[in-house]
Amino acid sequence: MSEVQLQELESQIAELKGQLTGDMFADMEVRDQIHNLEMKLKGVKPMDSSIDCVGCGS
Repeated sequence: MSEVQLQELESQIAELKGQLTGDMFADMEVRDQIHNLEMKLKGVKPMDSSIDCVGCGS
């Protein structure tokens, strides 16, 4: 992943974190988006997965 792509992911994560309200149920979708972006940023796959994650595209 290029430096520009990494910065774009970090920017998207920061923007989403700014949308959090503190209400767990209201924030679920935003937190899921943050989690998916963080997994892409870190290059993480689910444990015991030899293929890419279907749920988040990591």
